[in-house]
Amino acid sequence: MSSGLLVVLCNVPDGDVAKRLTESLLQRRLVACVNQLPAINSSYRWQGQIEQAQEIPLLFKTLEQNFSALCQAIKAEHPYQVPEIIAVPVSHALEAYANWVKQECDVEH
Repeated sequence: MSSGLLVVLCNVPDGDVAKRLTESLLQRRLVACVNQLPAINSSYRWQGQIEQAQEIPLLFKTLEQNFSALCQAIKAEHPYQVPEIIAVPVSHALEAYANWVKQECDVEH
């Protein structure tokens, strides 16, 4: 049974992008909460080459119904040609927390 909540992972190249994206998405009520994790080292294939970069992971708490608009907003502001945007459905959550996320992501609130 789904709670209707998502945790969305998106890595960004630096703290400036993290701050700008966080503020924009919170202001637009596309997310209720953003966790910025410490920098990580990422290794990945890109255009036939193996690349390495330091990135900052962001975890967005949002609603399933916001995913499409959230993707559009991230793509519009993200410097990567193909940003990592991965959503994980939340199967269970504390009811009070789920209600808070729903309230904070309510654009009509």
